[in-house]
Amino acid sequence: MRMSLAQRVLLTWLFTLLFLIMLVLKLDEKAPWNWFLIFIPVWIFDTILLVMLIVKMAGRCKSGFDPRNGSQNLKKKTWYLIAMLLKLAFCLALCAKLQRFTAMKLAYVFIPLWALLIGGMVELGYNIFYVRRD
Repeated sequence: MRMSLAQRVLLTWLFTLLFLIMLVLKLDEKAPWNWFLIFIPVWIFDTILLVMLIVKMAGRCKSGFDPRNGSQNLKKKTWYLIAMLLKLAFCLALCAKLQRFTAMKLAYVFIPLWALLIGGMVELGYNIFYVRRD
């Protein structure tokens, strides 16, 4: 099952729009919903991405796959998996803080996001300045 670029963009916009509508309703105090409910569109979208990523990574385990062809691809997919898990950790910590389930300092809530941003900058720098030597 492959999605076209237009379908992926439409799905991304749909989930973003749902999240923003729910967030505005919560911030305007029109809806007394739990913060975990507000983030449901984000988590559904992340779950779809995680499943697609895990399925692509698991495809390397089938017979006849040459591991020398995709070592760079596996590193990239591993980084994507780590990035998704860091984003999930940030969203869960933020919801727990906003819902007052924990007395965690706000600086601790943002640690996964900071790690994600630093990792993204390292990945960007690596992709820009990496010179392939054959």
